[in-house]
Amino acid sequence: MNTADLTALLDRLRAEPRETEWLEFKANRFEPQVLGEYLSALANSACLLGMPRGYLVFGIEDGTHAVVGTHFDPQAEKGKGEQLLPLWLSRGLQPNVGFEMHAVAYQGHRVVLFEIHPASDRPVQFYGTAYVRDGTSKTELAKYPEKERAIWGRRVDWSAQVCEQATLDDLAPEAIAKARLEYATKFPAQADEMSGWDDATFLNKARLTIRGGVTHASLLLLGRPEASALIAPAVARISWLLKNERNEELDYEHFGPPFLLSVDRVLARIRNLTVRELPDGTLFPVELTQYDPWVIREALHNCIAHQDYGLRGRIQVVETPDSLLLTNVGGFLPGQVEKVIEQDAPLEIYRNPFLAEAMVNLNMIDTQGGGIKRMFLKQRQRFFPMPDYDLSNPERVMVMLRGRILDERYTRILMAQTDVDLATIILLDKVPKGLRVSAEAAKRLKAANLVEGRYPNLIVAGRVAAATGEKARHIRHRGFDSQYYRDLIVALVREHGPVSREDIDRLLLDKLPEVLTPEQKFNRIHNLLRQLVQARLIRNAGTRRFSKWVLIAPENNQ
Repeated sequence: MNTADLTALLDRLRAEPRETEWLEFKANRFEPQVLGEYLSALANSACLLGMPRGYLVFGIEDGTHAVVGTHFDPQAEKGKGEQLLPLWLSRGLQPNVGFEMHAVAYQGHRVVLFEIHPASDRPVQFYGTAYVRDGTSKTELAKYPEKERAIWGRRVDWSAQVCEQATLDDLAPEAIAKARLEYATKFPAQADEMSGWDDATFLNKARLTIRGGVTHASLLLLGRPEASALIAPAVARISWLLKNERNEELDYEHFGPPFLLSVDRVLARIRNLTVRELPDGTLFPVELTQYDPWVIREALHNCIAHQDYGLRGRIQVVETPDSLLLTNVGGFLPGQVEKVIEQDAPLEIYRNPFLAEAMVNLNMIDTQGGGIKRMFLKQRQRFFPMPDYDLSNPERVMVMLRGRILDERYTRILMAQTDVDLATIILLDKVPKGLRVSAEAAKRLKAANLVEGRYPNLIVAGRVAAATGEKARHIRHRGFDSQYYRDLIVALVREHGPVSREDIDRLLLDKLPEVLTPEQKFNRIHNLLRQLVQARLIRNAGTRRFSKWVLIAPENNQ
């Protein structure tokens, strides 16, 4: 927002007869905690009142609306824990619906303006507590259960909003032509009738426009590249980045609307090499591409459909030699991927329902909710690793597609067995990747005799490893029994004693199970030494700092 726009906005805000539940003026007083509480309160109140923004203004007096200026500089201030104030505020807001800070010279004084996005579908909390405005007072939302219920039930579909500045001329003709083809493919019974529709009629029928009004969804999917400015401050961009094995950027390209055409352009940039080094046997083809094009397309379409465009982020596709990482901003509304797969039904909540429906009509999404499960099934059919969803960040969804078959051939053998269900395969797929599974999942895999080892250090079970020619790898993962390692230590001390702890570590570290972390290996050696001391076979003749392990004389064992 430029200076002229900010000046005009401040003029409108000062023209309000009094403070409202979505507007707060402050002279110069600033406290980090209170500021964060105001951001929560104004976001929730703006939602309840249907306002596009809430506003907090420093440098203008309450009541008189006189411009007095402020020395408050949010970029220079600190929140708790010496964090920069904007970062501390952003981390405290859950969900972080977004806010903008503007410092502007206004009527000869410095004024700071906060624009706060309204809550959507759930209350905005600040470090665990939600606030709301009651008249001109800020208070905890929990005191007003009826307002809290109203926020939970209120959802603004950004994608369905009509862009007043846009016309049909802002849509790309080639994208409309492609949309017609895809619509006819999706609904063949309407193909003949559709040939008589003009563009305005078709776009209404396809749920891209509303009574001729150009929606945000239609600008995303069909808009000319320059039309992306019409949805600002939202960002309509897909960024493809190519990185090497050292995470160094080699190439990149950005793609804007029309997304209906841009998805194919993104796919054209992905190298999708042919994998030729496949295991022996007749079960697998001689050659496979790294990625199934349908799986990439589905993952990218999901990013477009579920992106939170209010957070002003871009969709990213990061390509490395062995993987694709696709990222969109906005939390994963179903909560868990496993839930989506197990229910095998349309999702109950959509961030952009109008956009999702349009994408269904244009044959971009097969069915609402079934695409994710089909991605896993496709990977199973190709005997490739399952997609990895990272939902650890509540405001970002990341899905990794691995472009190499892992060495753990047992996984693909299991995928070919009809008696192993998809849910079990998804759990087992985590084990060779070194991903942690829950204690309950571990019990389930052990009950099926698919894994062994002490939780959480699971390894593939011996019978599965033997069936896939991975016997040697299985032994390296499992290791040997404790007596084997104790005998090695005694032999070392007998032949070369006195020996140091470093000598013993060098002897055993590469022989211990590969599944153990370095710290766990050192702890294992410590326990082995303790067992030998208790058995009166060796002793430490040095100090705690400089150990010298020696044998105990036979007569001392009597």
